[in-house]
Amino acid sequence: MTQAPQDDPTPTVQSASPPVNVDNLFKQLRRKEGTWVEWGQACQILQKAGYTPQVIFEESGFEPIHQNQVIVGAQVYASILAAGVSEATKTHFEHKGSDVLYELRVLSQAERAAVAELALTKNLDLDEAREAAKAVKGFAWLSSVPEGFTNHPGDAIAYQVWKLARQKSDLQERSRLIAKGLRFAHSDSARQKIEQLLTDFTVVPATLAPSLPVYRLEEAEDLPRILPVVGKFPLTRADLQAVPLVEEIEPFSMVTFSGTAAWVPVPGWQVVQLAEDAIAILGNSNALPTPLAGKVEDVLIVVDRAQRQWDASSYFLIEQADQLQLQWFAEPPEIPLLGRVILVVRPKKVLDENYTRDPWQIDE
Repeated sequence: MTQAPQDDPTPTVQSASPPVNVDNLFKQLRRKEGTWVEWGQACQILQKAGYTPQVIFEESGFEPIHQNQVIVGAQVYASILAAGVSEATKTHFEHKGSDVLYELRVLSQAERAAVAELALTKNLDLDEAREAAKAVKGFAWLSSVPEGFTNHPGDAIAYQVWKLARQKSDLQERSRLIAKGLRFAHSDSARQKIEQLLTDFTVVPATLAPSLPVYRLEEAEDLPRILPVVGKFPLTRADLQAVPLVEEIEPFSMVTFSGTAAWVPVPGWQVVQLAEDAIAILGNSNALPTPLAGKVEDVLIVVDRAQRQWDASSYFLIEQADQLQLQWFAEPPEIPLLGRVILVVRPKKVLDENYTRDPWQIDE
């Protein structure tokens, strides 16, 4: 029998519905009984019951990455049913296509339903579904619908292909993109825009994304130590005892205390001094809109919330699917901008972290 997190010999999950026996869920996963949607629901119930993805893998054979795919895919499937899709689309994705639906997770409920219909009609594979989701998401950011195109996901893909084809001087590559655009174009006007490229060979240079404003900390002085402030004399012992314990968190010497705030030291460079409402966000170098070369490491992203006016040479903080993201826009977007990225700080390289801990070495 499967061992529960609390070693309960008869593990069950309590909810508003009757208790669910997790042994039955593991048995269902091991035997692959039911649909993949039910597998995703079973994995989610088990995770909420306290079972880690690794334990679920050992008990069922579902690898953690597969668990995540079917869990998210099942959530997307439920959302497209709520939005309303054809019976053919409902039936198709009930039995296969978890990988395709997983790629639609970044879209709104209505967009997911529309792209799911398109995925069935055009028989999209995993990569094409990812490309379609990216095109629809980018299309939604535009301040207005481009001339000749509509909000249909097929036209959104056709628009992205149309833009890309106009940037190509190689006729073979251009022809391939035109054929792709014609495959997805939904409206007659979008089809006409694509067909115009058959006789118009004008090459429109691509608008390249700007480089991120990256700086690597090099000097020890660039990492000032944060100290708590007791106050101004005269002070009492109670004032001293009220100061919270500060613990530095590497690699940027961020500090926290028992309250709800945290601080991080940033040198007083001009770009930081000029910021009216600067905030700091921790991230990874490979998760930026333009991933940084070299090894994956923590980075500190400084955003000025007062700078919300679009310009094509900057990255901005936005909200997408209830999450904060960084994004560059070649054109003014329709969604609100929450602040401009003014600095991305890399940590100081340390060749020997223990070197400065030995006083005798410092004395020399």
